[in-house]
Amino acid sequence: MNAAPVGITKGPGLNPNEYIFISRDSAQNLRHGEFVYYHVQEHEQERLVLGRITHRELAKSLPDGLLAEPSISPRDMADLLGYESSVFDLFYITVSVLGYYDPVLGFVNPRIPPASGGPIFIADNKLLRDTLCRVPLNTTGAVHIGSLLSRQDNRVPVVLDARGFTSTHLAIIASTGAGKSYLAGVIIEELMKPNNRAAVLVVDPHAEYDTLTEMQNLDVFVQEEYRPRVRIFRPKDIKVRISSLELGDLRYLLPNLSEKMHYALGQAYNRVKREYGERWTLSQLLVAIRAGESEHPVTDPHADEQDPTINALVWRVNSVLKSPIFDDYANLALRDLCTPGQCTILQLNEIPEREQQVIVATLLRRLNQARMDTVRQRAQAESESYLPYPVFVLIEEAHNFAPANAEIITSQVLKQILSEGRKFGIAVGLISQRPGKLDGDVLSQCMTQCIMRIVNPVDQSRIAESVETVGRDLLTELPALSKGQAIIAGASVNTPVLVRVRSRLTPHGAPDPDAPSQWRSYLAGAHDEPLPPPSTTSGAYSVFRSQDPF
Repeated sequence: MNAAPVGITKGPGLNPNEYIFISRDSAQNLRHGEFVYYHVQEHEQERLVLGRITHRELAKSLPDGLLAEPSISPRDMADLLGYESSVFDLFYITVSVLGYYDPVLGFVNPRIPPASGGPIFIADNKLLRDTLCRVPLNTTGAVHIGSLLSRQDNRVPVVLDARGFTSTHLAIIASTGAGKSYLAGVIIEELMKPNNRAAVLVVDPHAEYDTLTEMQNLDVFVQEEYRPRVRIFRPKDIKVRISSLELGDLRYLLPNLSEKMHYALGQAYNRVKREYGERWTLSQLLVAIRAGESEHPVTDPHADEQDPTINALVWRVNSVLKSPIFDDYANLALRDLCTPGQCTILQLNEIPEREQQVIVATLLRRLNQARMDTVRQRAQAESESYLPYPVFVLIEEAHNFAPANAEIITSQVLKQILSEGRKFGIAVGLISQRPGKLDGDVLSQCMTQCIMRIVNPVDQSRIAESVETVGRDLLTELPALSKGQAIIAGASVNTPVLVRVRSRLTPHGAPDPDAPSQWRSYLAGAHDEPLPPPSTTSGAYSVFRSQDPF
């Protein structure tokens, strides 16, 4: 490379992995997060050692007296007084060393700092395209989410490696309005393109993702025999046959059972399995529970009716299994819910949060168990639990399904999948606007992080505690990020980068409402309707006035 140097090395920085160079930077290209490199000889081979700018400050500033009068140019005044004002344009630039790039090992730090007085170069676009991302554009596993923030748009595409986050999980963290759902939509679009053809399940508590159905009609997603399919399921469409639940599923769905309840539930479950085989109903399970440990036949509904433990267990079973998703006979096959080339959107906006948690817990547990049985060859091709491909599950409002300092019905299955899912091909993407309310163990298991603007100090602290791969220098950028800008770090990229998220190919399903325009439109459309007569006293004021004892 015959690039011109942009600075000269001064010496080591405060930390062992840092160095400082001096630059005039008259073109103002050396921004925070920009990439530079120096040359080093290692084992008789020249290496380009890449680094990221983490700090910059003036090496020397103009005298304060020359800056006191805004109406007079400080440089003109400096020239008048005989100062060489150009010497005040020097900056100390601090760089964190990444290393040289090895296609097999990734970045390798040679532990050889730049020589004092040695030249420093700004990395060109080709070097960054070849080293920052693990996979090229439009190849299998490529998820193109945007371009490098410090360069012109599309000059350095940022491409995630789907193999990274579909094995070690993904977290998208941002404040409200920063663009987290927009970024999630971009990732789903990339997963559904012909180069990936993923099996995706989206848990959508606010009905924000139904616009993804337009993928089916866009040429960019269609290739020869392939056309993505987008299906929207609502709670009434989800049916889980009660007899398809294992004893472990029942115990999981019924938390905080006493030892006696656990025993009674196990006895009842074994009894209905003996009596009715693989097809039994909720009422038959309840009868078996009421029969308890006695020798009463399974058809006797009054056995041990007065036992408070049995009554409490019956109440718990009714409260959970009488949810609309559970059915005595109907059952939604997992392969209808999740299949390669299909994005399934589970819209849960019409039901309470508790119902949402029961649905998500049940489906996640079924998916995880099916993958375990398939991988371990315990499920045959004709079995309901046969699922011969990985699944990626994206969960919006993840803090409602794995809250900090609380155990709810979805917490345990999420922790199990996040810790063991890599072996069985169940990957999870968590989206949250409040990482401070998200379980720390859950967040720390997500090895690819997409972090957008975060202002709340509690949330910033939770990210710093739980996300090890993001450099501290980049975390200081969180409050300053604009909408659509993100820090990407972890297993899907070679090094943390600042990204400008690309435009979506499908419409965004959760745009910010324009309230003033809607107010004006409403009144404009109702101009011919008589308005209520003006009142000198509002209703609320009248009520309080009538109750005023004075």
